[in-house]
Amino acid sequence: MTKIQLNVLFKKMQKDDKKEVLMFHVLSDELPHADELLKMPGTIVHLTVEKSDVEAIGAEFVSIQRDSKKTVLKFNVKGDTKDKINKLYPFAGENVSITLEPSQMSIDEFYEEQHEGVEYNVNSDGTTDVAPGQLKIVDEETIAE
Repeated sequence: MTKIQLNVLFKKMQKDDKKEVLMFHVLSDELPHADELLKMPGTIVHLTVEKSDVEAIGAEFVSIQRDSKKTVLKFNVKGDTKDKINKLYPFAGENVSITLEPSQMSIDEFYEEQHEGVEYNVNSDGTTDVAPGQLKIVDEETIAE
């Protein structure tokens, strides 16, 4: 799929404890790129609001609802993108141009919490050296007790 550009009304931004909900309305009985858009709900997209300083935001395309006067596009954005989201507030309630681009990321990957990994170096013989204080080695005798 390719990038989709739409002129929409930025209808609503709603904050939840873990996410932000963004809602856009396409105010027309015709929906541009309808075939591609109808395949996107339930996937992750890169959402860009044109004329904002915000780079593309990863968002879950939650739903698309159509009636005779408008089409509602609903997105969930993770709460950890707060800095980017705050820059979009001035655009809420206005007509904006958005770009949607499909992402390779799955929904599970999108909502997966970031965690610290273990820092290590791989030696030329294939063994690894782990920085001190990151791992605790417990021998079997201690476990058996």
